[in-house]
Amino acid sequence: MTRRLSMLLLVALLGGCGVPLDDAPRDVSAVPPPRAGAPAPADAGPVVERICLVRDGRLVRTARRIPFARTARQHLADLLAGPTAAESADGLISALTTAEGITLDLQAGRAVVEVGSLVGQGSRSDQVLALGQIVCTLGSRLDVGTVAFTSRGQPLDVPRADGSLASGPVTIADYSTLIEA
Repeated sequence: MTRRLSMLLLVALLGGCGVPLDDAPRDVSAVPPPRAGAPAPADAGPVVERICLVRDGRLVRTARRIPFARTARQHLADLLAGPTAAESADGLISALTTAEGITLDLQAGRAVVEVGSLVGQGSRSDQVLALGQIVCTLGSRLDVGTVAFTSRGQPLDVPRADGSLASGPVTIADYSTLIEA
């Protein structure tokens, strides 16, 4: 009796789910799938790469769709290559005027960037934006926690967004006031 009562209760609960019963099967292939937003470009890849560029003196995080995940060195090379044609058309530029001598070594979550000839180029605000681009780009990676800069193999004090000098590794937080919301 208890089993029969349980079955009746189950049938009553399932019947009240709000799913209507049809006399015949429905053809669900005719129903278009839901869409969210604009379709991705045909050349877009399955991986998102975050690059920080500059517009009107601010760091702008951009997302690029790429065919496969890049290493940290490849990611930096993509940044150093500058904005794409579409990014340039959107008013984005790079404060990194030269890629000469810029290299990367990844050591246990710390990106150590040799800046070579970047030191001493441009105004201080240009340097802050250039360094901020590197930190913002590399800091978007899961395998990078901090970024340290060297010049000729020696640790380099670098300016933060607030104008103070960092004598050690920096993070995105050190440049957050420059990032466009």
